[in-house]
Amino acid sequence: MLAEEEKIASHEERRAQVERVLGSNSFRSSEVLRKLLTYLAEKEASGEADQLKEYVVAIEGLGKPTSYDPQQNSTVRIQVGRLRQKLAEYYRTEGIHDPLLIDLPKGRFRLNYEQRPISTNEPARSIEIPEAIESPVPTPLIAPKKRSWRGVLLGSGAGLLLVLIGYLALQLLHGSIANSHGTSSAWSPEMEDLWKPFASSARPLILSIEDPLFVEVRSKPGVYYRDRSLNEWDDVQNSSELKQLSKLHNSTNLQPSRYYTAFGEAEAAFYLGKLFGTHTQNISIMRTSQLSWHQIADNNIVFVGVQNLFFEQLQGMPVASELVANLEGVKNTHPAPGEPSFFKDEYVTAPTEQGVVYALVTHVSGPMRSNDVLSFTSIRSPGYVGAVRFFTNPDTARIVANHLKAANNGKMPRAYQVLLRVHFKDDVPTETTYVLGRVLQ
Repeated sequence: MLAEEEKIASHEERRAQVERVLGSNSFRSSEVLRKLLTYLAEKEASGEADQLKEYVVAIEGLGKPTSYDPQQNSTVRIQVGRLRQKLAEYYRTEGIHDPLLIDLPKGRFRLNYEQRPISTNEPARSIEIPEAIESPVPTPLIAPKKRSWRGVLLGSGAGLLLVLIGYLALQLLHGSIANSHGTSSAWSPEMEDLWKPFASSARPLILSIEDPLFVEVRSKPGVYYRDRSLNEWDDVQNSSELKQLSKLHNSTNLQPSRYYTAFGEAEAAFYLGKLFGTHTQNISIMRTSQLSWHQIADNNIVFVGVQNLFFEQLQGMPVASELVANLEGVKNTHPAPGEPSFFKDEYVTAPTEQGVVYALVTHVSGPMRSNDVLSFTSIRSPGYVGAVRFFTNPDTARIVANHLKAANNGKMPRAYQVLLRVHFKDDVPTETTYVLGRVLQ
């Protein structure tokens, strides 16, 4: 059977399938994706695909200048994500009966070719990789003796519960909150300044909720690990700590999973649902890992979560950020006289979560400048929950709007950033204050 599969997936068959995809209507209008697919197919055929790095793909595959810096430019990641989405779209439509499936796994530049299973009873398969791997039987929490992994460990039941909480919060958009008199009466002129691009737009609105990357130990279903500094599977696989985990559990069967989201996102979704309940009808919720570049370009987006899961995509936006978040706080790239160049988070996580974190709110136009993207980000959930509360409360929204208009000749700017300081205790924001704002050009 193995020999038969190898014969079917010969170089000639693979080359023919690539040509078939390149000639399809799905790819005909995108020269960039055609060029990238051709390049990756050539590298796979020559056996060089496993050695490819992002910089090489940028230079050779996309024709970028040698000054391309992967740390400052996310073009390769964006285009690879688009290619993955376009391949999935092709196999759902034009390529539904193609004999060979082409897949581009996340975190890799090597194309996979797989023979389509022959079945008269089952529909043709889509090659989209599932973002979450659910364990059939949740197991109790098991903590390793050595805490070398900079993260958390949790059972699968908790992840499912919190995802459901987020889903139920969004149901309020079209439920009782939509009939609340308090919501409509709280829509002040300053609230109109901040939220008009979303509330008065005919474009659909997507509420994008963070679903961070976890590592699942498949030999122990229900056991997940999270390192907050690693958000791409390629980085996880190259981590020395992952190797320690493999030894600790005597297992090499570790797989990516985006099964879990935190309670903070569900709470933020509740406040946003309360806000939009009487002002926006066409709204949906989506996990950030499933948000495509096309959706970012065609819809209005409101994102809630940790900054480094979303800002890599925002680097392709027409406006450059002046406030840049990282795992320790927020960098002020162009400090005004008297301003610090860095705003550092100060908090503890045990035995209780308390301290001070900074929340960054960024509003920019989309890739084609025809839609709006708003993000509430912070390294801890009390930060972005506090920021959402600040923007959805008429009293504090007035502070934000007045500062931004004062910095922009009395008019509300199209693109801006706002930095907020959030005090919290027991993971609950207790005080949120305005720090500074930036009008982006």
